[in-house]
Amino acid sequence: MALLKIRGRGVAANTLQPLPAAAGSPARAESDERVITFADVFGRDAGGLIVLLVLFGALTLASGEFLTSNNLANLARQVAVFGIIAVGQLMVILTAGIDLSVGSVLGLTGCITAELLVHGMGIVPAILVGLAAGAAIGVFNGALVAYVKLPPFIVTLGMLGIARGVVLVLTNASTVQPLPDSFGNIANGSFLGLPNLLWIFAAVVVAASFILRRTVFGRYVYAVGSNPESARLAGVPVTRVLVAVYAIAGSLAALGGVLFTSRLNAGIPTAGTGYELNAIAACVIGGASLFGAKGGAFGAAAGALIVGTLNNGGNLLAINSFYLQIIIGALILAAVAFDQWQGRRTRT
Repeated sequence: MALLKIRGRGVAANTLQPLPAAAGSPARAESDERVITFADVFGRDAGGLIVLLVLFGALTLASGEFLTSNNLANLARQVAVFGIIAVGQLMVILTAGIDLSVGSVLGLTGCITAELLVHGMGIVPAILVGLAAGAAIGVFNGALVAYVKLPPFIVTLGMLGIARGVVLVLTNASTVQPLPDSFGNIANGSFLGLPNLLWIFAAVVVAASFILRRTVFGRYVYAVGSNPESARLAGVPVTRVLVAVYAIAGSLAALGGVLFTSRLNAGIPTAGTGYELNAIAACVIGGASLFGAKGGAFGAAAGALIVGTLNNGGNLLAINSFYLQIIIGALILAAVAFDQWQGRRTRT
């Protein structure tokens, strides 16, 4: 039997892997013949992707309208916005934190962008200001968590109320319109036959996956979520990593706000209400652990698609939306219970 050596992912939790066996040995032959599985490629993301494929297959059989181009385009537009938010939420969850303010930040930054457009600012500067506002809110949240040591739940719950209150005051609780048609084309247009929102969503997911899997910062994120004190002793700048992940979450919430506003071509003060819960649900259903250090961007994207597909399929099959809420809640409980069971099984 080949000897074992310790190998880790960056400074995160270690795993045992066999040392390479000599050429021609049974262990080497077995390794050469091993088939690469779906789980080998996507890791913890595989579960969510498999559920998504099964769900797509079931709805294809149940409804002839599901795979039509119009329905899939609508599904992509519905999922893209809170899917982008889910990717930002994932970054925070990987550090064992939570961000309850992303829905309110979406509404605030979308209306800031709309107000600037109504008052004559150019489209690109207005979008940049909206994104900067979201990043600034994220930095503020991260600073309170990292430096003041306040619980993430309390910090972001407070920001949820602050951001929602500010947008209602800013807009006097009224819709901000009219906006330029060219701004609406950003979210409602298409490229190569696919909605622009889908391209943007895919770009965000791929970029986040690359950062988490292939960069030092990504390894730092997992390390902080695994054990912040051990990460600090290993030289990881824990406070800066925490501020960075909340800034990313705020920036992606702002991007979602800009796209949501573009899609409706109007600033809606109540936009994003409940989106923080959808984002958390997408991450958990996609394989992320609320205890940190487990999960990936493709899993969060799959979770967002599962939630969106359930709602879309329910509409096509005329299923009461209240039942869909029950199903989504049950999926969250099942995902968390399965994660706990896996953790206990690993420890034993």
